[in-house]
Amino acid sequence: MITVSCKMESKSEIDRSGEDVNSTILEKAPSTELSIGCYGYNDNGNLVVMDITEIEDSIKANLDISYNEKDANHGTFSGKLKGNKLIGTYTFISEGVVSERKMAFLHKDGQLIEGFGELNETGTDYINIDNIQYTSKMPLSKMDCKN
Repeated sequence: MITVSCKMESKSEIDRSGEDVNSTILEKAPSTELSIGCYGYNDNGNLVVMDITEIEDSIKANLDISYNEKDANHGTFSGKLKGNKLIGTYTFISEGVVSERKMAFLHKDGQLIEGFGELNETGTDYINIDNIQYTSKMPLSKMDCKN
């Protein structure tokens, strides 16, 4: 009986310390999942803000792009999350003209990194999404939305 009692106490002590460690880890671990809210980059006169408004069957967002010494684009992004890759269409207005272009982002370490790949002849779709290179030097990081 004494042996059984000791084992139970020992097991109980391990369980308690395991619970404490797990709750500490859960409280301190940052979320790496794509979530509703703003992701942005602001440096050297370049400002990119993606405000994700819906994550369901498709991802919907407002997307504003203003590169240094270029015309700003304001529009919407609609796409799908395939694993950790967000592939979609950016519909925007630039100089009073409505345009569309395909865009891809890699969701990694809580950031969105834009990817670049070869488009079809009409420029409406990627030839092969597996060949997209996620090489942007302007990663979008989670940030507070400013209205």
